[in-house]
Amino acid sequence: MPRRTATMLASTLMLIALLCAGVLINVPYSEMSPGPTVNTLGDHDGEPVLQISGHKTYATSGHLNMTTVRVTSADYKMNLVEAVYGWLSHDNKVVPHDTLYPDGKTEQQSTQENAEEFSESQESAKVAALKELDVPVKSWVIVSTVLKGSPSEGRLHAGDVIKAVDGTAVKQPADVATLVTKHKPGEKVVFTVVPAKEQAAAVKANKTATKTQNVTITTATSDDSGQKRAIVGISAGTDHTFPFSIDIKLADVGGPSAGLMFSLGIYDKLTPGSLTGGKFVAGTGTIDDDGKVGPIGGISLKTIGARSKGAQYFLTPADNCAEAAKDTPGGLTLVKVKTIDDALGALKDIRSGDTGALPKCTTKG
Repeated sequence: MPRRTATMLASTLMLIALLCAGVLINVPYSEMSPGPTVNTLGDHDGEPVLQISGHKTYATSGHLNMTTVRVTSADYKMNLVEAVYGWLSHDNKVVPHDTLYPDGKTEQQSTQENAEEFSESQESAKVAALKELDVPVKSWVIVSTVLKGSPSEGRLHAGDVIKAVDGTAVKQPADVATLVTKHKPGEKVVFTVVPAKEQAAAVKANKTATKTQNVTITTATSDDSGQKRAIVGISAGTDHTFPFSIDIKLADVGGPSAGLMFSLGIYDKLTPGSLTGGKFVAGTGTIDDDGKVGPIGGISLKTIGARSKGAQYFLTPADNCAEAAKDTPGGLTLVKVKTIDDALGALKDIRSGDTGALPKCTTKG
């Protein structure tokens, strides 16, 4: 056999061997890619995304699209060839598996957490929009979750309203941790609560719950970051009642990053005229009850997904601007926002055509 032919044959066999090895070798990575984008002003799976009753609504036009990122499952085993392809692909992102599923978290656990965050973001979106419209919203601090095996298990329950800790009134969730950590581990702390069932009955009857009870809990020790502090094993959150019904119908979506776009969609439906002026606007960002917009993950993938569907403008959390501006899809304008007020101001410029006034993202922020 001629030397040249033998060399080519050996090289071909070596390449085949390497490809086979690459397919068989699993690597500890996962893949992120652009996910679906949904118009909060439109329909999804045959029904309106935003359903409002008990209050006058107005016709809308254009798009206010929320964006998502698709990720591989926790059980998915990526091979070396797939990882290399993902690293070379512009539209995908390969990240360490632990980035998406830390501490051995299962897909079921991750899905549950994402669903809880999604639900909380919907509530904050409603509150932020109504506050912007000066519509009163009743709020109270609740037990959001109870850690299994903690001192609070069986004594406090999710949905219990926390009125006071050690006799000091609780006005916001952060107050709970502040008051508990005034104690040393092993000391007793007294919670004054309205039981979840009592609160649910009062809300259903459109009344204020008045029946409270004191629950005494012995604090345990947390050793986070080497700093020992007293804990009771709960997380506190906020619950609300609204003066009319606002339902967000969107299945198979998780996480808090759609908060801003839901809030803008609600605002648009409750006000005359069109926020977008018929333009295709997409965006992302968490939102809190006060309308502050927070950063999210996968920003570059979300801009790709938005532009591929036709978005012209992308409302971008200020803290994500520098990353997003490094690789902006052609034809997409990144607009920096820190609050819902910023977003509403930007939409005013967009619908008026005064795009030179828009606060645009740069690689410096």
